[in-house]
Amino acid sequence: MAKGYWIVTQQNIPDQNLYATYAKLAKTTLDEFNGRIVIAGNNEESYEDNEVGLRTVVIEFDSYETAVAAYNSRSYKTAMESLNGTLKRDFRIIRNAV
Repeated sequence: MAKGYWIVTQQNIPDQNLYATYAKLAKTTLDEFNGRIVIAGNNEESYEDNEVGLRTVVIEFDSYETAVAAYNSRSYKTAMESLNGTLKRDFRIIRNAV
């Protein structure tokens, strides 16, 4: 079964208190769905299109279906709601084809 990944490039960092609450709630989702943070950083360099986010996070799940279920879970919806719409990002779910 192909692994699934959340690939998230944040364009801003919301209010630190809101973001801390989101991070705690999102961790609950990762624990619930066995998600593992592979990359979480903000030291990026763009080599082609000069599109650089403030922070990129890659999370691995045991399957693509699990990654989708985690995104659609009540616990993750609660995490997102905690940000009050203040986070601007690109969020993708990818099925590993290798």
